[in-house]
Amino acid sequence: MCTGIRYSDGNGNLYLARNLDWTFGYGERVVVAPTGYAPKSPFGAVRDIKHAVIGMGIVEEDTPLYFDCGNDAGLAVAGLNFPGYASYAPDQVAGAVNVAAFEFPLWVATQFATVDEVEAALGNVAIVDRPINEKYPSSLLHWIIGDASRSIVVEYTAAGMQVFHDDVDVLANQPGFTWHHENLRNYLNLSPEFPEEVVLNQAHLTPFGSGSLMRGIPGDYYSPSRFVRAAYVHAHYPQKTSEADNVSRAFHTLQQVAMVEGSASMGSGDFEKTIYTGLFSSRTMTYYWNTYEDPAIQSAALADHKPSGQDLVVV
Repeated sequence: MCTGIRYSDGNGNLYLARNLDWTFGYGERVVVAPTGYAPKSPFGAVRDIKHAVIGMGIVEEDTPLYFDCGNDAGLAVAGLNFPGYASYAPDQVAGAVNVAAFEFPLWVATQFATVDEVEAALGNVAIVDRPINEKYPSSLLHWIIGDASRSIVVEYTAAGMQVFHDDVDVLANQPGFTWHHENLRNYLNLSPEFPEEVVLNQAHLTPFGSGSLMRGIPGDYYSPSRFVRAAYVHAHYPQKTSEADNVSRAFHTLQQVAMVEGSASMGSGDFEKTIYTGLFSSRTMTYYWNTYEDPAIQSAALADHKPSGQDLVVV
């Protein structure tokens, strides 16, 4: 399972962050796709690299399979698990731009500079169930895509391509985005404010401390609960100006929905945990991350890893 957020520092800079929650990792590393790299795109959707990209993923058959990434124009994308709802085209769709599911983040980040451009292009896109190979079947995902101005959610289901304006800048897993958004109406009572004294008969009652108006916010790891909790924390986090403060914001916010091993098992009996937290900052074109085993935040700047080269760079 996963949770993602998007925000801006108010000065035209994007921050897009996510938790990747699962029972095991894939040997994921930070990967740079430079502008001189020649992609192998099964339907020709990614013919060249218009924007250099940095993000977390794996490399298979000299192809970056990004879990989340951002580009040199300040656009970023993250894929979150969406089984039971995602349903890709079984084969190419005539007249459409056919994008293999595994290359969708690469297509977004290498071909476009803004959410507006992506949204306009999606009107003629089919996401196709064409895996990179038999070892890695197509992951059933939906995606949050953001720039400094806004974010959208992309879901490809039995109904076809669906694109939603994400006005809370949050995404979790199934069910779909519209269900999560509607569910927020069940939590209109939540507030960070300190309540005033309440008088009951002759008793004058005050809260034990801060946080009393947060009572009722869900604290479990279930996807609807994580969406609500992330939306609440994200909405009330004060806007920050410096890079360091915005990096801190992302990791502190996503700590509120991070999964601890031993607390929630899959049907297999294996326990989920937050494998890593990743953040792309367009302010410094830097990717930040930490892992379950090592909570210290690490970073890699796009400019330091041959963004105009010809070969993929694995940091």
